[in-house]
Amino acid sequence: MLQFNLKGGLKLPAVGFGTYKAQLEALLPAIEAGYRYFDTATIYGTETYVGDAIRHSGIPREEFIIASKLWKSDMTGDVKAAFYRSLESIGTDYLDVYFIHWPRPDMNYADWKKLDRDIWHVLEELYSEGRIKALGLSNFLPYHAENIIASCEVMPEVAQLEFHPGYLQPFALNYYREKGILLQAWSPTARGRIFGDVLIQELARKYNISTVQLCLRFCLDEGVMPLVKASGLEHLKANLECMNFQLNSEDIAMIENMPPLGWGGEHPDRERVKIV
Repeated sequence: MLQFNLKGGLKLPAVGFGTYKAQLEALLPAIEAGYRYFDTATIYGTETYVGDAIRHSGIPREEFIIASKLWKSDMTGDVKAAFYRSLESIGTDYLDVYFIHWPRPDMNYADWKKLDRDIWHVLEELYSEGRIKALGLSNFLPYHAENIIASCEVMPEVAQLEFHPGYLQPFALNYYREKGILLQAWSPTARGRIFGDVLIQELARKYNISTVQLCLRFCLDEGVMPLVKASGLEHLKANLECMNFQLNSEDIAMIENMPPLGWGGEHPDRERVKIV
C-alpha cells in the first residue's frame, strides 16, 4: 500500500483523516473504512473523540498515527503543559506528530521569530524524551519555516498547508520538497468550491471517478498527503480508492496550470478573509 516514509523512520499512510468539526460518530466509520492517520488539534475540540474512537475500535494504539497541534493561545504560555493536556484528552502517552498550528499567536505579535524558535526548543525536548515521534509545522510558509530550520537540532518532518487544484502554493511546495519535508494538504478538495470547474469535471469523467477522488489523486501524484473529511462509510471508502489509479503527466500538468481557484481565505500573515 502507498505510504509516506519520514526521514526519522515514521511511516504514514497515503491518506489521513482530518477531524476539524468532526463528531465521534464520524470517526468510528473512518476506522472501519481503514483510516489510520487522524489529524486533530487543541482548537478543534476533537482530541477526546479521537482517543475514544480508537479505544472503541479495539485496534492497538500502535497501529494508529495521531497528530495534534499547539494552538495560538498556548504559544505564549506553558507549551509543555499544553502538550500534556492534549495527551490527557486523547488518552495516550505519546503523539506520533505534533505541530505548531500557526507561526504567529496573533497578527500584532512582533517577535514571532524568537517565539517560534523558543517553542521549537521545547518540542525538541519532548521529542528527545520520546513523547513525540515527529515534529511538524502547520501553515508555515518557507520564510516562517526557515527561521526554525536555521537553528534547530531536530528538523521538521511534516508541514501542512492549504493545497488543492487551483491553489498549489508552488514556491512552498518546492521548498518543502527540497528540504525532504512531507507536505500534507488540508482542504484538498477546497471544501467543494472547485467541483464546478470545467477541467475538474472533464477529468473526473475521463477517469470515471468522482471529483473528490480526482483531487485526492492529484495530491498523491504531487507527493502530497491529503487530509480528507467525509461522512458515511461508502464515501470514506471511496476516498481511499484514490490510491488505485494514477493521472497521466499531461493531465497533471493541466491541473498544475489551472487559474487560481478555491482559496480558503486563510494566510499566516494576514487577517482571515471571509469567503462566501
